[in-house]
Parts: sequence; C-alpha cells; structure tokens
Amino acid sequence: MNNDLSMIWVRFQKEGIHCYPAAATDPNLATGDEYDVSFLATPHRHIFHFQVNIQVFDDDRDIEFIQFKRWLEKCYSNGTLELNHKSCEMIARELNATIVARYPGRQTLISVSEDDENGASLIFRNQP
Repeated sequence: MNNDLSMIWVRFQKEGIHCYPAAATDPNLATGDEYDVSFLATPHRHIFHFQVNIQVFDDDRDIEFIQFKRWLEKCYSNGTLELNHKSCEMIARELNATIVARYPGRQTLISVSEDDENGASLIFRNQP
C-alpha cells in the first residue's frame, strides 16, 4: 500500500495593499525603540508572493500545474488587492476556501509572503 502524499506546486505574485491596525496601539508592536513597527498600521503596499501546493492522486497529475496556476491568477485578476487588515495567514485561509470549492478533498499547503521576504505557510488537511 502506497502512503505517499503527492503534491504539485505553483508560484505567482500579486500587488496588494494592507495594514495592521493593532500595530499603532499594541505595546508589543508600538515599542518606541528600534523594534517599533507602529508604521504597519498605515495602509502600505507589498508584492504578495504565493506558493500553492495541492494534492494530486497520480503521477500523470490529475491537476495540470499550468492550468492550476492560470486559474489561481484569475482568482486575483481585479487589479491591486485591497486586503484591508488581512494577514498572510488570513489570505492563505481565504484562498484555501476558494481552492476547496473547486477541488474538494485535497490537502493543500499555502505560503503567502510579503515581498518574498517574510510570510506564513499553512497546511490544510481538507477532508472530502
């Protein structure tokens, strides 16, 4: 019995604007010293980088990765992303819900980063 988990992955990027309102008032963030990140409370721009891994069930790929990438990019085709207060984790969760609606019952690993520098990776064990 084969217990391997086989996944394909694609990468794409999208310009977006977001903010972290709590950064202005949380004393752990608005520290007033060299670690102060209170500026994150103001809307600011990033190039959000995405890496999306999705489970496939055979070595001939039942999801073709070029088609998968084109579909994902189309999900974000309306210009600059207006993300309000969404974190990388929130963006990944939202994207996973979109993927599950089209490809139910497949595990995913979604990484979202700001400027390909700092980000988050979430593993979703989506059940059929």
